[in-house]
Amino acid sequence: MSDDWHMLAEEERLFCDVLERICAERIAPKAAETDETSAFVHDQLAVLGEAGMLGANLPEEYGGSGISAPALLRAVAIVAGACGSTASALTAHYLASDSILLGGTEAQKQEWLPKAAAGEALGAFALTEPTAGSDPADMKTRARRTDGGWHLKGAKCFISNGGVADFIVVYAVTDPDKAHRGISAFILPKGTPGLEPGAPEKTMGLKGGHVFTLNLDCHLPEDALLGEEGRGFRTAMQVLDNGRIEVAAQCLGLAEAAMKSAIAYARDRVIGGERLTDRQGIRWMIADMGVAFRQALLLSQDAARQRQAAHHGGGRFSLASSMAKLAASEAAGRIADTALQLHGGYGYTRDFPIERIARDLRIMRIYEGSSEIQRIIISGNMLA
Repeated sequence: MSDDWHMLAEEERLFCDVLERICAERIAPKAAETDETSAFVHDQLAVLGEAGMLGANLPEEYGGSGISAPALLRAVAIVAGACGSTASALTAHYLASDSILLGGTEAQKQEWLPKAAAGEALGAFALTEPTAGSDPADMKTRARRTDGGWHLKGAKCFISNGGVADFIVVYAVTDPDKAHRGISAFILPKGTPGLEPGAPEKTMGLKGGHVFTLNLDCHLPEDALLGEEGRGFRTAMQVLDNGRIEVAAQCLGLAEAAMKSAIAYARDRVIGGERLTDRQGIRWMIADMGVAFRQALLLSQDAARQRQAAHHGGGRFSLASSMAKLAASEAAGRIADTALQLHGGYGYTRDFPIERIARDLRIMRIYEGSSEIQRIIISGNMLA
């Protein structure tokens, strides 16, 4: 994939090359064991912290790496290619720190972002609820003003990092009469009384990137409010514009790993004196994987470039972000399925990585806005 990233600055290419080596040596070897044991990826995140990846989404003024959005796309893909669970926990952390970067006060940014970037504070982003997944307007979690602060009450579900995070950005309704404009966000440090995570969910894939139900009945100080009251929905939507590109990056990394595994297997597999790659039908399957990957990559790179332009006043990039997320998640699913098929019966065993990759990828068409929701966003933009 390195030939496809010629637009990156020299120092960004060097950052990604070093990251690729670190992931190959210290993260990829643990991926199968992580999947088998379902142990959270604490050690892998510590490795990424040393490499500067926990702040790769943040500007240098807050301790971040300060790399461009196209470089971040490639970096997240590299991590995902080594271990999907690690990439999932990493990008969930980005959703939390992006929430503070985009919606917080200067004091909140100074307090939390350098710690998030250094790996001293892991973040979680708590938006989804049992009855409010794709439409946050259905949110039931409430925050009511009290003397000297807020009382937060409700429940969140499927919150990545939620039970292990050092801080959680929680979205809640502060004015039920204002619909989207009545949603605000709050910063909850770990150990806040009344914050009770459940056990990690028993998921199909990404088993080392845990998701949790959070039960909330908390008294919060005034300064727990993230930025301004009523700005939470806008912040969340801006954060998800970023996050959908990062989901696309995860899909690219996992899909490329699946494709490489399948091609290597097909080259070595001999049936009736003939390699699999000598057969036209197999070659066509490989060609289709390559085209699907390339389409997803180009849409994702375009979205990343638009994200970078937005940093310099280029406006929103919601349409490009949704297109990238939809295309990459759908393509990656097809690529993984084809790659598994090329492995034959061995692909269905845990002896080869493709079985894990196929499971890890399945959630990509659901979380951070399902494929169906992306089509609603895309068509809404086209019809506007």
